[in-house]
Amino acid sequence: MQKVTSVFWVTLAIALFSVIWGAWAPGSLESITGKIQSYISVHFGWYYLLIVTGFVVFCLYMIFSPYGKMKLGKESDTPDYNYATWFAMLFSAGMGIGLVFWGAAEPIFFYANNAPTAETGTAAALNESMRFVYFHWGVHAWGIYAIVALVLAYFKFRRGAPALISSTLEPIFGDKMNGPLGKLVDIIAVFATIVGVATTLGFGAAQINGGLTYLTSIEDSFGVQLIIIGIVTVLFMMSAYTGLSKGIKYLSNTNMFLALALLVIMLIVGPTLFIMNMFTDTIGAYLQNLPTMSFRLAPNNEENRAWINDWTVFYWAWWIAWSPFVGIFIARVSKGRTIREFLSGVLLVPSVVGFLWFSTFGSSAIKVQQSGDADLAGLATEQAMFGMFDNYPLGLILSIIAMTLIGTFFITSADSATFVLGMQTTNGSLTPPTMVKFAWGIVQSSMAAVLLYSGGLQALQNALISAAFPFSFIMILMVVSLYKALRADKAALEKGKREKEKTSA
Repeated sequence: MQKVTSVFWVTLAIALFSVIWGAWAPGSLESITGKIQSYISVHFGWYYLLIVTGFVVFCLYMIFSPYGKMKLGKESDTPDYNYATWFAMLFSAGMGIGLVFWGAAEPIFFYANNAPTAETGTAAALNESMRFVYFHWGVHAWGIYAIVALVLAYFKFRRGAPALISSTLEPIFGDKMNGPLGKLVDIIAVFATIVGVATTLGFGAAQINGGLTYLTSIEDSFGVQLIIIGIVTVLFMMSAYTGLSKGIKYLSNTNMFLALALLVIMLIVGPTLFIMNMFTDTIGAYLQNLPTMSFRLAPNNEENRAWINDWTVFYWAWWIAWSPFVGIFIARVSKGRTIREFLSGVLLVPSVVGFLWFSTFGSSAIKVQQSGDADLAGLATEQAMFGMFDNYPLGLILSIIAMTLIGTFFITSADSATFVLGMQTTNGSLTPPTMVKFAWGIVQSSMAAVLLYSGGLQALQNALISAAFPFSFIMILMVVSLYKALRADKAALEKGKREKEKTSA
């Protein structure tokens, strides 16, 4: 434990306090986080919409600007991975438990129960449900990830800075980032990561429990979810002990295989023509309405505004809370790429794959709902996917694959997060001590359990929005810092070229 910094001890104390508080007074934790979440959603919903759209616009500007030619590394550096491997890693980084949890549940819920604006159960609601799913999981989500990954990769590989969030702000604050202000920045980033990952683990435990309840006589309860978290904690601790190169590598490959198998089988046994027709039609609707959706806040309609708070603001907070974790992972595998190819790949490839995923599972679920064979919209959120499988051939096999996939994603996310948290709390060390990773693993699982205990999925959402809010300000500063560094580095390059031309002349 000699490598740990004060960031480790302070953040650990805050996290443990939250866990003890939730275990001792769960009602109090749910109430206070609920009030914080409500205040942020109501008073700062506009802020989330503006900054996230701003991040996407900044990414697009960087792609087409002269800065796009600059490398994430030295001019002589080349990428460590080919495009196929790199794209697979991007897909693996962003495709976690969330895609499996919401793959069928979100489209069917929007269509049958709570469409953003259209009348539920109509053709308009069908189109609108898929369009907003793409909105929540598409370019805007990856724009958030891309910002953090881009800034970290640039400062790490181009300037040789430590892989810390605080080190990316030195162009603005200078040596102050080596003192208390820098520690505060890293503490905020680490705590947001803990809550973001804990929320996802909570969703995973709830869905595994939901699947077991739907398929067997096992009850859907906190006790069962606690057992699931305990088992998975032991498994990802074992994976963490084997090291990054072995544990995460094998699990990531397993994830990719299972996800691809689930997608392909569903495309074949599901309503294939309907899926592809919906995919094509709703992609067009998404692109056509993207500007309107990006700024839609409905200030004069309380019902529509509540929908935006519950869904869009929640998702933007979720991605922000996850961005330090996912950003560090993407940055590590992107050395040597130009800013243009990096941003083009990160924004577009995972988004398109995600659209196909939701089109496949969402359209299949809606088809079941339309046929009247089952009321999937009436099932608990975590059971919607399994209810859909039950109405197609190979349903049991698909359910088993899905639960296995959730489990491997659960382990991979927690395993990778322990590494990232360990790195962030040991001054950017690429080999954090095993005990540090174990400590963060236990904290993550404990927080997931406490959040479920104190209010289920709603408590998870409340905690997420609350934790992501302060980190959003750091992201804005990261953008400003990167732009300042890019201008300085580009000017230095141009000056060097001019001097070289004078010398050769």
